[in-house]
Amino acid sequence: MASTAKTVNMGLVMGLAIGAALGGLLFGYDTAVINGAVESIKHNFIDPRTMLTELERNNLFGWATGMALLGCVVGSIVAGFTATAFGRRGGMMIAAVLFFFSSILSGYPETGLAPLGGLGVHALTPFMVYRFIGGVAIGMASLISPLYIAEIAPAKQRGLLVTFQQLAIVGGILLVAIVNLYIQRLGGNNDTWVDSVGWRYMLASCGIPAGLFFLAALMMPDTPRWYVIKGKEDKARELLLKLNDVETTEVTIAEIKGSMTQHSGKLFSFGVGVILVGILLSVFQQFVGINAVLYYSNLMFKNIGLGRDAAFLQTVIIMATNVVFTLVATFTVDSWGRKPLLILGGFIMAAAMIAMGFMFQTKMEGTALLGAAMLYVAGFALSWGPVVWVMLSELFPNSIKGPAMSIAVAAQWISNFVVTWSFLVIDGDTHLNAMFNHGFAYYMYGGFSILAALFVWKFVPETKGRTLEAIESLWKKH
Repeated sequence: MASTAKTVNMGLVMGLAIGAALGGLLFGYDTAVINGAVESIKHNFIDPRTMLTELERNNLFGWATGMALLGCVVGSIVAGFTATAFGRRGGMMIAAVLFFFSSILSGYPETGLAPLGGLGVHALTPFMVYRFIGGVAIGMASLISPLYIAEIAPAKQRGLLVTFQQLAIVGGILLVAIVNLYIQRLGGNNDTWVDSVGWRYMLASCGIPAGLFFLAALMMPDTPRWYVIKGKEDKARELLLKLNDVETTEVTIAEIKGSMTQHSGKLFSFGVGVILVGILLSVFQQFVGINAVLYYSNLMFKNIGLGRDAAFLQTVIIMATNVVFTLVATFTVDSWGRKPLLILGGFIMAAAMIAMGFMFQTKMEGTALLGAAMLYVAGFALSWGPVVWVMLSELFPNSIKGPAMSIAVAAQWISNFVVTWSFLVIDGDTHLNAMFNHGFAYYMYGGFSILAALFVWKFVPETKGRTLEAIESLWKKH
């Protein structure tokens, strides 16, 4: 949308943005649901494999919990092409359907194969398959939802509206933490009940937000840019006239058409720099270690001696912190700018992670660890959580946006899997724990947080307040 808009129907724009952001709710809900089920997965499918070595069990554990993230890699790769072929709206509907069925079957992986519980440890294989399919859906939604929002948002409000995606993600993470706590307490704080039944309810509950996302997408139009790409200029004009005035509508259509015909559309039409910046933003967003807290906070608190119920409760507190500071980012991303927030957040996260590593190593009490974890999550939520998604939706020129975003988001999910898998291997290593008492990984994430801040300072341009078309001028054209 052009920044020259004189009148904007913000009610409609915000309604569409909120509908698309439900894809973020799925993203957050599904990726964090494993936090509640992780100990049950270990109990049911990993610990009984006594013939395996410690490293083999930790490795399998990491793959089991991270399988959805590998699906996200595939989903993000196909999302760009899906969003172009079937539309942003169609892509979101496909993702919702895939996610709904995979959620139910992840909770009941024996379905069609054996009675409930009849497969024993061998149920891990279909479980991982269904988690992978769910990941494909999340990978699609993680790209298409912010793309949809960016393409219907006026330039001056685009940062605010794209952060709706991250707000929905953290809202989904908080919601599933509360749902997991509720389900855990349904069994009267009985760990045996959670390990046999409760974990299934946790995973299957993901089907509810999937249904809501499908209904929302069903009622939404596609974006003006997609209509123009497909030669449906009349539909684009009809939608733009609902969003803003006649003058802005015509200017926006002209800008879209110009941006689609100026360049060849080859991936490196604007040089390799823009692609590398997008990839490294995605990689650093994960290598700062956010998943060690969001996916494994229950395990983290168990490592300092808390019971399962106390760990679930402290997880809710951390996820609530995530939501609060994402709200702060929502109101600062368009005033402070993207770069200052990313740099500030990087150093906050570094300080908190290094402190957490020290607390584990010196066996400090749990209240201090909770405070450091809250500070870390606040730093991430203020910066690298929402702002990276804003920048990925802005950085890439229109003619390469689909494939470029697919590559960047795929890199993000690969990095997400690497962190999710490797944390369990590192955290379960007897030799490292003898030296650092579960603290080594946090020192490592603190170092990556410093590198992330320095990368942004040196290589990432500021995109605040620019139209999507104007951002193209920041990159080398071939």
